[in-house]
Amino acid sequence: MSSSPVAASRIARLILQDFRTYASLDLTVSRPLVALVGENGAGKTNVLEAISLFMPGRGLRRAELSEMARNEGPGSFAVSVTLDAPYGEHRLGTGLEPQGENARASRICRIDGMPASSPTAFAEYLRIVWLTPDLDALFRGAAGDRRRFLDRLVLAVDAEHGTRVNALERALRSRNRVLEENPDDRLWLDALEREVAELAIAVAAARRETVERLASLILETREQESPFPFAMMGLEGEIDALVATLPAVDAEDRYRAILRDYRSRDRAAGRTLVGPQASDLLVRHGPKDIPANTASTGEQKALLIGLVLAHARLVASMSGIAPFVLLDEVAAHLDPRRRAGLYDALETLGGQVWMTGADPGLFQELDGRADLLHVAPGHIVASQDHP
Repeated sequence: MSSSPVAASRIARLILQDFRTYASLDLTVSRPLVALVGENGAGKTNVLEAISLFMPGRGLRRAELSEMARNEGPGSFAVSVTLDAPYGEHRLGTGLEPQGENARASRICRIDGMPASSPTAFAEYLRIVWLTPDLDALFRGAAGDRRRFLDRLVLAVDAEHGTRVNALERALRSRNRVLEENPDDRLWLDALEREVAELAIAVAAARRETVERLASLILETREQESPFPFAMMGLEGEIDALVATLPAVDAEDRYRAILRDYRSRDRAAGRTLVGPQASDLLVRHGPKDIPANTASTGEQKALLIGLVLAHARLVASMSGIAPFVLLDEVAAHLDPRRRAGLYDALETLGGQVWMTGADPGLFQELDGRADLLHVAPGHIVASQDHP
């Protein structure tokens, strides 16, 4: 892990234009903890989603960018943040920009007023982790949900991971199509399977490295009396076994052989059955040593929060940048002890934390420790200014 000093930045100013429910918003904050309070549907999560766009990917809702444009707006939108960092102030901007009457709007990214090639460029200035209510069923849900969650963990420490995952998905689709339409074209399949193998081993290796680093950090820093139980983690899948036991070059050769041998089976199934797309993230409740999906609902929530907090520490250690932490409705179902423990833990992370909640009482303990903001449809004001 990186031993370089950790840079703690904060968003000093957030500007939204035609984003979701906001026609225009110019918000200034000053503290490391920011709590957004308002009724359901007021637009709290929209603010977190806007911030999440400064990480590669589609944001915390995984929505299409066109869906983020305000319904009554021109079909484009802009999000801008002013970062107050130890090494100076920077302005980052992203959004959709219209390209003409018949042209499709395109994604734009800017850093200090200059064009950036993609959101990956933002990784030099900030890292972001988040937790949303749709992850509450993570341990009970489908393996695909856990793979997406894991890929987001990897993406926070390796900004190129998303590019590799997307390339792998395209290569797998191409192989599946050739198996269906031209199964006897061995030269074409050989070429595709070479590409699939290279990408698959790279994706699996990045996942494995992140899981191993995170598991190690959790074990090194675990506290038996913590309100958030520590997690034990591992990966399950044929491709993960190859990466764990063979050098990368040998793993690629072995996976290519598997792809070649399983062509008939994969054609019958209509998909590639072996690969990173079939892996699963295994999580256990550490103190009880039981599978996470067999723990109580409250224990699973606490376990997930502990995992996200540990990931934030890992991101800071590996990147040298304390990440921004976005927590949507995270405190709503925590008992008072866990809620107090969460707030104390958040203050030790170093990065700025943005939280949402419908009940102002959830944030009473943060009075004087956080910027408390009231959210109503289309605008945000400081809580003391809200009647």
